[in-house]
Amino acid sequence: MEEGVKMASSKKIDVLGETCPVPLVETRKAIRKCSPGDIIEVVGNHPESKKEIPMAVEELGLELLDVKEKNDQWRIKIKIPEDD
Repeated sequence: MEEGVKMASSKKIDVLGETCPVPLVETRKAIRKCSPGDIIEVVGNHPESKKEIPMAVEELGLELLDVKEKNDQWRIKIKIPEDD
């Protein structure tokens, strides 16, 4: 880890079994509560939300770190940009 870099806190959102618009709404709620540098991990299994969340992340100017899928379950990692 680089010197002078504070460790970002991480928030996990479990939306397994939820369908639109719940995963996106819960993700947006978490984004509003986060601080710059925080990382949000969203876990779900609704196929449409796996597409919608990354699109919303891009529209909001956030950083999409990772999208993984395994056994019909996906995991999306989002980073809140740090203030300059």
